[in-house]
Amino acid sequence: MDYCVGLLNLGRRWRGPWGLRKSVEALAVLGVLVAGFSIFFAIGRHGTLGQILFGKPSRCNFPAIFNFGDSNSDTGGKSAAFVRLLSPNGDTFFGKPAGRYCDGEVVIDFIAEKLGLPYLSAYLDSVGTNFRHGANFATGGSTIQRVNTQMFDMGFSPISLDIQLLQFEQFKARAVELYKEDSNSCTESRLPRPEDFSKALYTLDIGQNDLHAGFSSMTEKQVLESIPVIVDKFAQAVEQLYQLGARAYWIHNTGPIGCLPYAIIYYPPEPENMDKSGCVKSHNEIAKEFNRHLQDRVSQLRAKLPDATLTYVDIFSAKYTLISEARKHGFTNPLGYCCGHYGDYYVQCGKKAIVNGTEVFGASCSNPSVYVSWDGVHYSHAANRWVANRILIGNLSEPGNPHY
Repeated sequence: MDYCVGLLNLGRRWRGPWGLRKSVEALAVLGVLVAGFSIFFAIGRHGTLGQILFGKPSRCNFPAIFNFGDSNSDTGGKSAAFVRLLSPNGDTFFGKPAGRYCDGEVVIDFIAEKLGLPYLSAYLDSVGTNFRHGANFATGGSTIQRVNTQMFDMGFSPISLDIQLLQFEQFKARAVELYKEDSNSCTESRLPRPEDFSKALYTLDIGQNDLHAGFSSMTEKQVLESIPVIVDKFAQAVEQLYQLGARAYWIHNTGPIGCLPYAIIYYPPEPENMDKSGCVKSHNEIAKEFNRHLQDRVSQLRAKLPDATLTYVDIFSAKYTLISEARKHGFTNPLGYCCGHYGDYYVQCGKKAIVNGTEVFGASCSNPSVYVSWDGVHYSHAANRWVANRILIGNLSEPGNPHY
């Protein structure tokens, strides 16, 4: 059996919601076992889900992607729900604002491209959307833990991970209902088929804002102490998705947040707290501790959910490599940024502000492609492309590939 066929059938459960007869149940059990062995041997031979997914695109055919996260993977959720992102956001690649906190594509866009799927529409964007090949529940400013009043006042999104999962649950239920009630051409062309939910890829990239919120309101020691609780909530979300039919997961850890220009400007490191790349060392160490807890929990989930495939992706290493070797890869000033303004006054990218009685616009630099950071917090289109290419090789994924 082709291992991609096994992977795509992995989520089919022997006891479906329609009460299958015993003969069909027996066949379904056999199918799950065969799929499970297929995945086992595929991973054993080829190393990671990343290798299986992206090594030979023609061999796999995920029908949909469902993404959960924050601004690192938001493709228009926050822009649709609150205030629309304006130019120069999106201009480099899309030629117009595209709901992304970037001048072009974010990493999830490159993943979709690699799988031969269209860009993910934001679940919250009701205008001109098509969910046939998945949906994006990520919103800028989202956290794993539920946002309290203090966090909301600091600008974090109320659409935390648990809310995103509630949205997905409703989305799936409504899609299945519509197929049952009236499977017409409109439904079939704009919504995933019921069987696609168990065959889809589920991607998660979230946690950075939980740490940012902690830096704003707690000591670094308290932020460290909060990590196990945050990771527990993440694990609960993965299990909830599993109960809803998810079987193939692609999980990003959090990046080197101490290297964001925002962090260096607002938490300027003393010499003893500056790493070799000029980043805030303690912030990066906290990010690494979060990632260690996340990696351990993903390993535990593999044992708990044996018929699921969970790939842990070390996006921290990819991003830190880019920052520390920026000039080698054609970037300049890796701790600088292209759009907006920080420092003596602050203007968000694409927005206006009054500074000393004069209106100032958060404009873009002339060449975003040489910057790692787009706006001080988010990565540029060029940097996202580099990072995506690095992680899609598969050697930064766990389980590891013995060929690398």
